[in-house]
Amino acid sequence: MRLLLWLVALMAAAIGIAVTARFNPGNVVFFYPPYRVDLSLNFFVVVAVLLFGLMYATVRAFRATISMPKRVAAYRLRKRERDGNKGLRDALKALFEGRFGHAEKAAMRAAELPENAGLAALIGARAAHRMRQSARRDSWLAGIVRDNAMKTARLMTVTELLVDDHQPEAALEAVAELTASGTRHIHALQWSMKAHQQAKNWPEVLRLVRSLDKHKALHPALSARLRELAYDALLSDPSHDAESIMRVWSGVPGADRVKPYIAARAAAALSARGLHDEARLTAEASLAVEWDARVVRAYRDAAPAAGSPPLLAQIERCETWIKQHPNDPELALTLGTLCLKQKLWGKAQRYLERALSDAGEARVVREAHLKLAQMHDALGQQEEAAVHFRQCALASIV
Repeated sequence: MRLLLWLVALMAAAIGIAVTARFNPGNVVFFYPPYRVDLSLNFFVVVAVLLFGLMYATVRAFRATISMPKRVAAYRLRKRERDGNKGLRDALKALFEGRFGHAEKAAMRAAELPENAGLAALIGARAAHRMRQSARRDSWLAGIVRDNAMKTARLMTVTELLVDDHQPEAALEAVAELTASGTRHIHALQWSMKAHQQAKNWPEVLRLVRSLDKHKALHPALSARLRELAYDALLSDPSHDAESIMRVWSGVPGADRVKPYIAARAAAALSARGLHDEARLTAEASLAVEWDARVVRAYRDAAPAAGSPPLLAQIERCETWIKQHPNDPELALTLGTLCLKQKLWGKAQRYLERALSDAGEARVVREAHLKLAQMHDALGQQEEAAVHFRQCALASIV
């Protein structure tokens, strides 16, 4: 439709010009003594239009010739930008696809464009790291050390890659530089926590776990497991004496003290250093909040010497508990063990046999048979003791 309109307009213009030119009697006279040139007005108009077109074309050609070097330079720059951006896109695509060799080659092409050099270096470093090429990884990262705009991204990448490479000391140096620059976002704290975990810097791990918990940045199960690992390492340190282990335990928040795993580990550590009263109090506080067989076992191991008032109080408390948990084999084994230590033979036998009847673990069966064997041996009942020793041995094999 538009073409038809254009054709109609051109035809109308041509007809108008033809009619005007036919009935135009005007002329143009040029005098240059002794010469005189007479031209029709129509011819003069045609010649003027042609001359104008020729001059216009000449000026355009001249200007195009003069600007050719700049246009060539601009074309080359655009081509380099297109190639660099395409290389960056290809590098990212290959990195996410897991084609790390292609990603690194594309990053080399992208790095030819200065604006892309920083991002291309980070992509190349990650690709080289995935291929376990540490030297090439470090070379990529070293190339952008002086690029302040990429400082945070570089340090985050360095921390992540070094943690993944199990180099916690070097990773912590990057973390320190990152912290000095004022960067404290959640992702940085997470990688910092992993670096401290690899370096076995457990107090700092606990601090970071608490900080991340405030921001809800850790899954509750992961947070609980990290706390357990940290407290286990702190309480298992063989260099602790009774005073230092109490210092460590006093620094544990109340909410963590009653967690079963932590309480059981603390009670065992306190008992190992002769702090039986503190161990029993720790286990009792945890069991009052949540019943757990591991804490009951630690409570059994924290028993004081035979005949002491704390042992009798411990037996009374266990007898109260067993009314609330009548089918708990660990509690029955604990009560039987405490009665055996106090030489309450009848009670000891009754609770140990009760532990055997309710036992679901080979360990409980083995310990119950061993305690019964020790009891019969102390009473001079050698045949019964031999039977239980045999059953204990069989449970150990199973």
